[in-house]
Amino acid sequence: MTRLKEKIALVTGAASIPGLGSATAIRFAQEGARVFLTDIDEAGVNGVADDINKNGGNATAMSHDVSSEADWDEVFGEIIDRAGRLDVLVNNAGIALLRTIDILNTDDWMKQNDVNMNSVFYGTQRAVREMRSQGGGGSIINMSSIAGQVGMPGCAAYSASKGAVRMFSKSIAMETAAEKIRVNTVHPGVIMTNMQKTALVDNADAYDAIVNSIPMKEFGDPMDVANMNLFLASDESQYITGAEFVVDGGLIAQ
Repeated sequence: MTRLKEKIALVTGAASIPGLGSATAIRFAQEGARVFLTDIDEAGVNGVADDINKNGGNATAMSHDVSSEADWDEVFGEIIDRAGRLDVLVNNAGIALLRTIDILNTDDWMKQNDVNMNSVFYGTQRAVREMRSQGGGGSIINMSSIAGQVGMPGCAAYSASKGAVRMFSKSIAMETAAEKIRVNTVHPGVIMTNMQKTALVDNADAYDAIVNSIPMKEFGDPMDVANMNLFLASDESQYITGAEFVVDGGLIAQ
């Protein structure tokens, strides 16, 4: 498996299993990338990296608060010290604070946007600088959501952050296209991550209704999203930038 042979990749929010970040890091390593994976959950991300290395991959874990600019500088400094370059960034880290407008408070709003939106700015800005210093070329994949494309009750802050990621990425794609630095967004639907499993336990009665709302009649697997990220990280997508890719079993096509 060599679709990412010799590429250096950074994946944020990679501690949770099952999760989009951990699945992406695993898939990248399977295809030959040297993967740096980060998370605020240091023990969790170290465990994912250990599993990748035990299975023949090349992974390095780092503690990382994506809402901290200082942490971003430390992470990029360590990657460049160890690997000398960066070819792929997946801005995956995120949280979902689901509140209706009557109970949404300023602290919730600021925290949601700090983690989901500001972190994407910090990471993208540093990745662009580094890729430019390398002579251009590279892939930046920013994780949005179907909630960044269609309205959903209780998702005002989350949708605002993910919609901002979508349009921010398109703008940066236009700024960097001539340098072959590609910037795209991925929009997962209902994927069976740890976060989703917890939500289903808390709302078991809603399970059938949610599944029945999906044309494919099943939840997505984290590897479905990881495989999309793999395509965008690889040279197979070298003529694609400023685009958005929905992985949702047809949910928002209705």
